[in-house]
Amino acid sequence: MSTLQTLSRGLQVLELVARSGSGLAIAEIAQALGVHRAIAYRLVATLEEHLLVVRDGDGRIRLGGGIVALGEKYQPQLRAAALPVLRALAEDSVATAFLCVAQGDECVAIEVAEPELPMLKVSYRVGTRHPVASGAAGLAIAMQRPPMGGEPAELERARRDGYAVTRGQLQEGAIGVAAPLARPGRSGSGPEACIGVVAMHALDTEKAAAAVVRHRDRLLAAIG
Repeated sequence: MSTLQTLSRGLQVLELVARSGSGLAIAEIAQALGVHRAIAYRLVATLEEHLLVVRDGDGRIRLGGGIVALGEKYQPQLRAAALPVLRALAEDSVATAFLCVAQGDECVAIEVAEPELPMLKVSYRVGTRHPVASGAAGLAIAMQRPPMGGEPAELERARRDGYAVTRGQLQEGAIGVAAPLARPGRSGSGPEACIGVVAMHALDTEKAAAAVVRHRDRLLAAIG
């Protein structure tokens, strides 16, 4: 099957800029793609025209508002596909199930499902937000970003295991388990999102992790 090289390179630019914490210079983009600076400049100019990237005061390339607009259009589709999966996950784990996405340096819950069995519930609602790298959901988002020096032990362990487990980080007594909404080895591509559960009671984290990963894979299959 033939592909469009220019389009592929443009998408590569977006991925490179998304993974960069401080933006990229044209020369850095050209080097990463293995192309002449003039080609990198035209790729960036085209993405700028569609508001997908912008130049900051130092001339470095960063993601633009067009990416946010696309993400907002994507969220309703993701939420619709996720809701039945989250309901099944909540029943399987007897815990509150959630779907979170990254918004800059914050992790935001965009869909939540609770089990029917009466239980002491965690205050985790749609719109709840907290810093990336805090809580299981935040760690699962951070796992999709390039490793940095001095990472907390919880994040290093999450990278090894493929899922994150936290205890009492966001709410005293709460136990959270979350996994990136990405196939192993595919971090850094696609929207930064995660699926997981949180409970205020004794939670078998190994069983919960297995359920989270199983239902994560089911959601990935649903959204293609």
